[in-house]
Amino acid sequence: MDASAATVVLLRDGAEGVEVLLAERPSDRGSFAGAWVFPGGAVDEADAAGDPIDSEPAARRAAVRETLEEVGLGLDPDELVAFALWSPPEGVPKRLRTRFFAARAPEGEHALAADELVAAAWLRPEAALDRHAAGTMTLYPPTWVTLHGLSGASSVDSVLAALRQGGEQVYVGRFGEDRRVLYWREDAAFADETAAGDSGPRHRLVMRGLPWEYQRSF
Repeated sequence: MDASAATVVLLRDGAEGVEVLLAERPSDRGSFAGAWVFPGGAVDEADAAGDPIDSEPAARRAAVRETLEEVGLGLDPDELVAFALWSPPEGVPKRLRTRFFAARAPEGEHALAADELVAAAWLRPEAALDRHAAGTMTLYPPTWVTLHGLSGASSVDSVLAALRQGGEQVYVGRFGEDRRVLYWREDAAFADETAAGDSGPRHRLVMRGLPWEYQRSF
């Protein structure tokens, strides 16, 4: 079984629409070195507190703990909206089965854990994707797809309502042969990328150049 992790998409209403808090990992050490990420980390035994370590309650407690440790913001675990579960494809260096939660950011300024983060910024999802497309911001696929889904959001209330209604989306992925395309299991090419051709449903992220292209036909 893959190790479990949790991450939190912190949201606030900005002058031009919804903004998210992204933080930059150090480029010389740790997981996701040099990437911009949402606050989060691995679920540990203390987070489990008697529940299975891969359970949603354990992930909620880990999400709250990691957000406080990394950016100094306190959250209520019951207010977190679970909206995605990412199972990593084979071949990634650290396999973490990660639950994604969303929450309205609490009042107060964030404060970074100096040993884990080097910068942070409140950004509109579109702005973060533009920086990635320009090659000035490193994003991993789960972060990129999450930002893509939040693009154009007008308010935190509307985002949280839509995520509650949509429920938890499960992403089980597999890299293509050149590792420049990530297929999810709903894609016709998930089992065999040479067999599907251009027919059938698509759920993939094409990463052969910038900007990346997200294809989802259902």
